[in-house]
Amino acid sequence: MAERVLVLGASGYIGRHLTPRLATMGYAVTAAARRTAAMAAEGWDGVAIKPADALDHDSLRAALTGQDVVYYLVHAMAAGGDFPARDRAAAANLARAAGDAGVRRIVYLGGLAPRNPDTAHLASRIETGALLREGPVEVVEIRAGIVIGAGSAAFEVMRDLVAHLPAMVTPRWVRAQSPPVALDDLLATMIALARAPGAGGQVFEVGGPQRMSYEQMMRALARLMGRRAPIIIPVPLLTPELSSWWLALISATPVNVARALITGLRYDLSADDASLRAIMPPPATDFETAVTRVFEQERAMLAVDRWREGAFDLRGRRHDVSFYGKSLTRSADIAAPPGAVWRTVAMIGGPEAGYFALAPLWRARRWLERRLGGDAAPRRGAQALAAGLRFDGWRVLAAAPGARLTLVSTMTGPGAGGLEIALAPLPQSATRLDATLHWHPAGTLGLLYWFVLWPLRALALGAMARAIARRAAADQSSALAAARAMSGSRK
Repeated sequence: MAERVLVLGASGYIGRHLTPRLATMGYAVTAAARRTAAMAAEGWDGVAIKPADALDHDSLRAALTGQDVVYYLVHAMAAGGDFPARDRAAAANLARAAGDAGVRRIVYLGGLAPRNPDTAHLASRIETGALLREGPVEVVEIRAGIVIGAGSAAFEVMRDLVAHLPAMVTPRWVRAQSPPVALDDLLATMIALARAPGAGGQVFEVGGPQRMSYEQMMRALARLMGRRAPIIIPVPLLTPELSSWWLALISATPVNVARALITGLRYDLSADDASLRAIMPPPATDFETAVTRVFEQERAMLAVDRWREGAFDLRGRRHDVSFYGKSLTRSADIAAPPGAVWRTVAMIGGPEAGYFALAPLWRARRWLERRLGGDAAPRRGAQALAAGLRFDGWRVLAAAPGARLTLVSTMTGPGAGGLEIALAPLPQSATRLDATLHWHPAGTLGLLYWFVLWPLRALALGAMARAIARRAAADQSSALAAARAMSGSRK
């Protein structure tokens, strides 16, 4: 019988990579997180999906029942300033619930830290491991260096810095040393330690074969991206708080995550891998090989049929276009079922409806693209809204009637973007419409392009969502009135 494994926190970065790898290796895998929709969108084969909240003991017990091994990948640093308290409560819940469910081993992924860290982020990670070990289930704690992989927050911050800024005034942390570890090496280590005899109750420090400063990593990254190495000027005046807000202007990494990361980046760190060597060889992939592998894996990414963060196709197949994108959403609740709302949405760009509101803005967009030499031919009325259709500087990536329309921008611009309109059923035959503009900037111009045009985008997107809502509701009301009239005439 296959070993039963629960990945708790499967919607996060490591979880999204660990879960399918375990499944392909023959494990009976259950993925659990608060956001089940995010996990379902991954399309994992042979993976059960369950809702679970580490702060809710009952939901944990339900997810843990029948499991042999639990990978604990939950960190609350994105929650803001109270994340240490949340981490403590979550760890205590898991330790108790795992014991109640008869789990054999917990594998907890933390991060490298100095002996006595004075930052909440690093102290919380160490405290989480200690709290888990107080429970009845044996714990394998892995403290990893920064992860080199597409989507890793630290890696993507460095990629954005290199891609967006030819010169930068940085905090002194750019000269701090640490041993970066390749994502594939970290995953292999996590899987091996989950089964290794004698690993229970131990703490393993995992890093790559090199200790490098962030400045050295950024210079190597620039070379591998074919870009000129940025001019880096470290100064002592940028506090972690100021640094995190500064990063928010050049990277789409959430501010709370960036702040927690930066507070830990100022330490010189190393991985004492003696305990790991007693069980298995330590990671051996050097930084440049790891980055080269990232780019190769991005180029090999499968095409997607909806907007997914980091999808290479949706970034114009360019490594210098940000993995994490900027987004803007406007919503509307509509008194009509999804099928009826879809009939309105499907008119987008056509001669009858156009973009439903603020027609001069959309005409200006079409005119500008034509002036830049792009393809901005309007949609003809007879053209069905299907994958591959091009009109007005858009390409239809996917059209799922009653559920979702995804458009990719083919317009000339410093980055890659698109528009997605998602429909979700509400009670009483109503619909929730979410219209989202996505933008993955390429360099400084891409960031300026997003921020400068944000007010116009917000105006146009909000007006379009409201106009779709009005039109769909009116059409539904007319259809119901006609049906009642028809029914009355038959009596």
